[in-house]
Amino acid sequence: MNQRQRKLSRRLVAATVVGDAHHVKALLRAGADPERGDSEGTTPLYVAAANGEAEITRLLLVAGASADTESRGIGSEGTPLCAAACWGHTTTVRELLAHGADPNLREDHDTGRSPLDWAIEGLHQEATALLTAAGATPSHGATT
Repeated sequence: MNQRQRKLSRRLVAATVVGDAHHVKALLRAGADPERGDSEGTTPLYVAAANGEAEITRLLLVAGASADTESRGIGSEGTPLCAAACWGHTTTVRELLAHGADPNLREDHDTGRSPLDWAIEGLHQEATALLTAAGATPSHGATT
């Protein structure tokens, strides 16, 4: 990756962290890769999902970010749908599902918790209902 791409990737993650949709749009237009994480491996889509930034989530997905790419940043690891479900961000959950996120994809290379596990644990009833309607089933041992 060249210097310009690294700089755009850092700026895209930073704009996502602060919820600046206008800046995210501008960076995507400038050629920022919506799929590329920062130097720690944190992806912009994960950050948007964890923060409940549904508009930024949509922008990144439309620009080509994969709904199921697992973020690997320190303290920011997991799938975008798990992050949104964990915090009960139902609008973001809905956006991710609409763009093909797998409601049964578990974190940690498919060995950890599922989005539904997180929604159930967090007592996020609306997110739980959305995921269940999308075909999610609890991981072995999880209870509803």
